[in-house]
Amino acid sequence: MELNWSTFLLEIINFLVLVWILKRFFYRPVLSVLEKRREEIEQSLKEANSHHTQAIELEQQYKNRLEDWALEKQQLKDTVQQEIQAERTQRLEQLETELASERKKTEVVAKRHQEESLRQHQESAHEQGARFATQLLSAVASEELESRLFDLLIDTFDELDDERQMTLVNSCKKSSVAITVASAYSLSASHQQQLEQKLNALCEQPMKINYIQDHQLIAGLRILIGASVLSINLQDELKGFVELIHENK
Repeated sequence: MELNWSTFLLEIINFLVLVWILKRFFYRPVLSVLEKRREEIEQSLKEANSHHTQAIELEQQYKNRLEDWALEKQQLKDTVQQEIQAERTQRLEQLETELASERKKTEVVAKRHQEESLRQHQESAHEQGARFATQLLSAVASEELESRLFDLLIDTFDELDDERQMTLVNSCKKSSVAITVASAYSLSASHQQQLEQKLNALCEQPMKINYIQDHQLIAGLRILIGASVLSINLQDELKGFVELIHENK
């Protein structure tokens, strides 16, 4: 087979023309498309890497947040437990204080009841003693005892201090009624005369005197000069004794 150089040359020219046409109208657009596609793939890869990095960061943030939440939860739990313990301690202390206060009040009330009971017993004992003394003195009371008390009363006139004497004198001057002399037993004429001398001397003028008999005096006398009283008798002495006991409580 003989080589046809003209045909071979034309084939080469056709091939070159084809290569030029392909390069001119096909290869460059394809390269451009491929380059664009490559860039898109690289951009996608970058975005994927960025998303992956963000996902890792979000995962780490989530883990950190979970750790923070766990720590906050534990701290909150500890805080709540401390508050509960503090509240419990405060309530216990308050309850103990209230119980101590109630015990103190109970002790005070019990002491008051005890004191009141003791006071009532003492009053009862004093009243019984006063009644016994009254009965005893009533049993031993006599005109002779009253005569002795009368002598003591007469001596009292001489032993009055200035203030007491002035009070009785003023009572005599202010009194518009008679002097009342009460006695457990009837006074003899001599006793009346002796008493009138003392009263007239005290009042510095003659005074009208009414004599009455009062058995409640037991023994002794009580003299009423206006608003003033001068007395020596068993009833008033017993009454003063009971009042003195009450004042000393």
